[in-house]
Amino acid sequence: MTKKVLVTGGAGYIGSHVVKTLGEKGYDTVTFDNLSTGHKESVIYGKLAVGDLLDYDELNEVFKIHKPDAVMHFAAHIVVPESVEKPVKYYINNVSGTLNLLKAMKENDVNKFIFSSTAAVYGIPEEIPISEDSPVKPINPYGHSKAMVEKVLEDVSRADGLNYIALRYFNVAGADPKGRLGERKEDATHLITMCVRTAAGKRPCLNVYGTDYPTPDGTCIRDYIHVDDLAEAHVLSLEYLLEGGKSDVFNCGYSRGYSVFEVVRAAKKVTGVDFPVTLAERRPGDPPVLVADSGRIREVLGWKPEYDDLDYIIKTAWEWEKVLGSKI
Repeated sequence: MTKKVLVTGGAGYIGSHVVKTLGEKGYDTVTFDNLSTGHKESVIYGKLAVGDLLDYDELNEVFKIHKPDAVMHFAAHIVVPESVEKPVKYYINNVSGTLNLLKAMKENDVNKFIFSSTAAVYGIPEEIPISEDSPVKPINPYGHSKAMVEKVLEDVSRADGLNYIALRYFNVAGADPKGRLGERKEDATHLITMCVRTAAGKRPCLNVYGTDYPTPDGTCIRDYIHVDDLAEAHVLSLEYLLEGGKSDVFNCGYSRGYSVFEVVRAAKKVTGVDFPVTLAERRPGDPPVLVADSGRIREVLGWKPEYDDLDYIIKTAWEWEKVLGSKI
């Protein structure tokens, strides 16, 4: 019997790639999204229900109509600097919205949950690479909001028998290799998206925020993961829970890091455009280095990433940006 998955935020960048992967693997999907940052044309499989997590009655109605077997939760605000400026916005949406979702799940007897978490829960890590057992010490409201939800999941799991996987993403980038999906947000802030948009002439220059970090070239180092490899991690998590797997937390990254300057050089090579770069002050809330230890997800779920190649990640983002053209 085909399993049905409710995907909150499934019209957004990561959520839409996961909906695509679920659809390709034969799952029945229902995307629940308020379209504040998502796009209905990004939902290329299953049904779309437009609504907001903060409207409990609307959310509960979706559960009663569609009767999902599991929930994947992507609906969140995700911009670190904005979270520093507008913390209440982040706590209301990311924490209160998730509480509504968990309440609706309990009311409708759904107990399989996959949560879109983040490496931001680690704050400034004490050791690199970062394992799932590293201390959770977020340094910005975005990271705090995700860490709060992880704690809620732990408590609900003990009290109500919820089975969950929290996936701590590192830096997600790239696009569907077939050119059907990619980042559509006009105000996207991720480095690789900014690089290819600058190369495409959609931005006057690329800002590099901070060149005085304690790293070899002074810029932040991040672990970049292709969005389709991340989508595969979600499907493996779902299969694991459906087969009776216990609640767990997994890092999603490739266990290698690249500095901002290294990414910029790679982007110029892949695009063939020597786009302008401006050096700027540090942004609030940015840790110097975030690199995953991804051994646990490889061992427990059998995750084998296909696209562990920085140039390829940039190439898919660049091809998508050219496909997107003037649509955004």
